[in-house]
Amino acid sequence: MAIPIHYTLSNFKSRKLTTAITIAGLALVVFVFAAVLMMAAGVEETLQATGEPENVKIVRKSANGEISSIIDGETQNIVQTLPHLAKGEDGGVLNSREPVVVINLTGEDGGFSNITLRGVSKGFGPMRPNVEIIDGRMFNPDLRELIVGEAIRSRFVDAQVGSTIDFAGNDWLIVGEFSAGGSGFDSELWCDASQMLDAFNRGNSVSTITLKLNQASDFEVFKTAFEKDQRLQQFQAQREQDYYGEQSEGLAGFIRVLGIFVTVIFSIGAMVGAMITMYAAVANRATEIGTLRALGFQRRSILVAFLIEALVIALAGGVIGVALATLLQFFSISALNFQSFSEIAFSFAMTPATVISSMIFAIFMGIVGGFLPAVRAARLSIIDALRG
Repeated sequence: MAIPIHYTLSNFKSRKLTTAITIAGLALVVFVFAAVLMMAAGVEETLQATGEPENVKIVRKSANGEISSIIDGETQNIVQTLPHLAKGEDGGVLNSREPVVVINLTGEDGGFSNITLRGVSKGFGPMRPNVEIIDGRMFNPDLRELIVGEAIRSRFVDAQVGSTIDFAGNDWLIVGEFSAGGSGFDSELWCDASQMLDAFNRGNSVSTITLKLNQASDFEVFKTAFEKDQRLQQFQAQREQDYYGEQSEGLAGFIRVLGIFVTVIFSIGAMVGAMITMYAAVANRATEIGTLRALGFQRRSILVAFLIEALVIALAGGVIGVALATLLQFFSISALNFQSFSEIAFSFAMTPATVISSMIFAIFMGIVGGFLPAVRAARLSIIDALRG
């Protein structure tokens, strides 16, 4: 015979304070757990949003990131002869030959941070349709001028429109601010590739080449032609979005491992709190348990009833924790990307997977915290229970 659910739920009224404290503890742990997953998801979404589906990224195979990749001038010309490449109005292949380095900027706290500086070719516009100037103007390719991504302008005193930055022995003027739709490009400084190569004395060797295909479905055919060319064996071609997506794996993985480690420590305290609450409920309701047993309710019914109480507490904590975590979506933070050795700004991202994982974690804590007290309640003998 099963114990009515309304009886189980009504018992919360007799221990409001301890139940509320336990729910708060569980909610805090779930909040931290969800925040960690949201941070990792935010990094992944930011970098996966970097690039266009029709764009192909060419890098050196041995390079861990763009700053360690080098592509010589001869290779740049060979790549442009491959099939299925889109052409501009002038009949030339749409491509952006991009040198990439890391420079230092002064943050709001007075410290220095690494920021990616990217040189882009004059015809990069059709390849970056989501990039738009939101303040000031586009840089002049004949001058030492820069445009700054919107994600870093507010965090660095040197990254203001009208400010001058000194690097590579030259003063560079920031003439505009651009938005790249929340992608990783928003955390970069851009300038003309030729000006940048000249300033760093790099000749015509760039870090990467970005090419635009006629359509995204042409990638496999393009890649086959690329891999068959013996002159390109030291290089690899990837979809631009896939390339930047892989760049997120190191940072996202580190955040998950570190965050989950901290969360597990917190969860032990939360489960102990739930266990204490449920043990107190068993002690306070020993006579009720004895009465239920005398009325014919079986031990497993008592066990299930107390487990349901623990699960209700856990679900309440989980819902509150997830609800609080959703507020983090209004905040942005930055972290060092291990692949590029530069800062990347990103927002917390709440995903269905994060909600499901957080609720499963809450239920797990509820079951672990409530199981032993539930077993204790089920094993009470009728006589001992009635004696209180």
